[in-house]
Amino acid sequence: MRYSILSGRRLHCLLAPALFFVLVAAALAHADFADGLEAYDRGDLGTAAAKWREAAASGDLDAVVALANLYEQGMGVPQDRMEAARLYRIAAEQDHRIAQLNLGEILATGRGVQRDVVSAYLWLALAANQGSHWAAEQRTALAKTLTAAERSEADALIAAHKQP
Repeated sequence: MRYSILSGRRLHCLLAPALFFVLVAAALAHADFADGLEAYDRGDLGTAAAKWREAAASGDLDAVVALANLYEQGMGVPQDRMEAARLYRIAAEQDHRIAQLNLGEILATGRGVQRDVVSAYLWLALAANQGSHWAAEQRTALAKTLTAAERSEADALIAAHKQP
């Protein structure tokens, strides 16, 4: 039998510090998100943006979406819908349902970005597949405006997204 340094106790010794670091980083990101939410609730949108930016940098997808919403609305930061779409896309690509819905709506309307009905249909469909009734309604409405070629392209993107 071959001995590996990544077996038994040695594996635990190697992974324990890494796991501790991941847990601490996640707790700090959550704290930044919660601090941002408190600032938002009291109307301090600049602080909310700063806290959510910190949490987003640590990988907190809820913070990414919250920050994107601030950019979309121009609250506490200059309005920048392209930045909002970029941030929504980051979270949407990691299967964040609200980000998928919001990105789909931005792309469907072309608010601050180039209108892209095929991509909009993709993101709305993915959000709907995760249980968003609003996304399902928006997807159905958008589907009525798509050409057969656009619908076929969108369906191919959805199928490709489902593959591991």
